[in-house]
Amino acid sequence: MDINFSNAQRAEVLTAALPYIKKYSGKTVVIKYGGNAMINKTLKQQVMEDIALLWLIGVKVVLVHGGGPEISQTMEKFGKEAKFVNGLRVTDKETVDIVQMVLAGKINKTLVNLIQMKGGHAMGLSGIDGGIIEATMKDETLGYVGEITKVRPQPIEALLEKNYIPVISTVASDRQGNTYNINGDTAAARIAGALNAERLIMMTDIAGILMDKDDPSTLIPHITVDEAKKLYESGVISGGMIPKVDCCIDAIEHGVDNVVIMDGRIPHSILMELLTDEGAGTMVMKG
Repeated sequence: MDINFSNAQRAEVLTAALPYIKKYSGKTVVIKYGGNAMINKTLKQQVMEDIALLWLIGVKVVLVHGGGPEISQTMEKFGKEAKFVNGLRVTDKETVDIVQMVLAGKINKTLVNLIQMKGGHAMGLSGIDGGIIEATMKDETLGYVGEITKVRPQPIEALLEKNYIPVISTVASDRQGNTYNINGDTAAARIAGALNAERLIMMTDIAGILMDKDDPSTLIPHITVDEAKKLYESGVISGGMIPKVDCCIDAIEHGVDNVVIMDGRIPHSILMELLTDEGAGTMVMKG
């Protein structure tokens, strides 16, 4: 922050944010946390500050997280090589135990602790707790990678009602007690839909949807579901962006008002998105 930033300017910023504070206070916002913002220590601290601030002004924040890089690092320590098929981690029985240990244990509790250090009240959960996420095997060749069959929002709603920030790791189970690794974007979309969230924010390492993937100045700030589908056909939305936009559409079809694909590498991008005129990234809307 500029040391010459005056008190009057600070007051002006807060006043400008007031309509957005009124808009989101009491509403549910789901944040899918991942990418560089999860690896970079400075960005991680800023994300936790944003979440704590939103909670303090009355926003019902739900944080959904993955942790791919840390899972791979832990697997390496156990002498296991990470293998991927179409971006999905091949997960045998030993690997899914590592996934559960890293996601539901180390990462989840670290994030809970960080939020509480910033002044928020957080509670860590996994998709297994309370049967929040029920899943089945997606593809036998992938092993214990789950396809979501049901989301039970009641445990999350109970924590929100008690004024906690639920922090949810993306592991799930089936009725036979098997554990599954779940794609974080997919889990966040389905959880946001089950909660009828006001907004889902998907933090990524890109600016948003670009007309030219190599030119950040071609960012599309707003797009409808129908317009997004046309960009599939024209090839504008391609590669790794396809599953992210699919998750946006899935969330909207399950009841979310709108979804933002946002560049998590920008400091305090969550606050920029929710509490300023400009916003951040690309907003996908129903119509």
